[in-house]
Amino acid sequence: MTLAVNQWSLPRVDGRLRWPGRCLACHSAGPPGRDLCEACGRALPRMPAACQRCALPLAVPGTCGACLRRPPPLREVHAAFLYSAPLDRLLPRFKFHDDLAAGRLLSQLMVEAFADLPRPETLVAVPLHVARLRSRGYDQALELARPLSRALRVPLLSGRLCRMRSTAPQSERDAAARRRNLYRAFDVRGGAAMPAHVVLIDDVMTTGATLHAAADALLHAGVRRVDAWVCARVP
Repeated sequence: MTLAVNQWSLPRVDGRLRWPGRCLACHSAGPPGRDLCEACGRALPRMPAACQRCALPLAVPGTCGACLRRPPPLREVHAAFLYSAPLDRLLPRFKFHDDLAAGRLLSQLMVEAFADLPRPETLVAVPLHVARLRSRGYDQALELARPLSRALRVPLLSGRLCRMRSTAPQSERDAAARRRNLYRAFDVRGGAAMPAHVVLIDDVMTTGATLHAAADALLHAGVRRVDAWVCARVP
């Protein structure tokens, strides 16, 4: 049986109809057009002061000792949140369990977190290898990058940065093994000149090995500055 919906009874935001939201963290009612209730929104693990080069939490903003000793290829890294509840549930649901509603919410939160940052020339989503893309059916970084591109009015450059090798999963490897696993995993295709300032988009940053490998490929292709914006940083 099909239920009729009276469109005049639905709430409107900016003149457009919005379905009532349902909080993806606690399952209570959410505001129209947003799948997060006010209480869970206030409880989000927002980033404290952090290292500008790797986004690890610090007592005061600056550069951590590890980045001073060995500067990474990323000029700046900005994380919207720490990887803790409820992000540690929402991100795996989005990444591994086809929960695109969670991805939509996470991209909304990233837009809010990064709205005041200086704009790069382009955004580039960290790509999956074609074999992983076929098995998963979607690229989680690209699903986050598309709404960011539209909302912040920054072009999204697709198809140039490619993942050349199907690397083993990173989750159970230490930092050194992650770097070895991703050695020359990325390449930039196409003969056109790359933009000077690129921001990489990804879901989670742990050791930074994936983002560093992608940044190295972009810098080798002529990009002068590479930053990263991620949804969550593992402390």
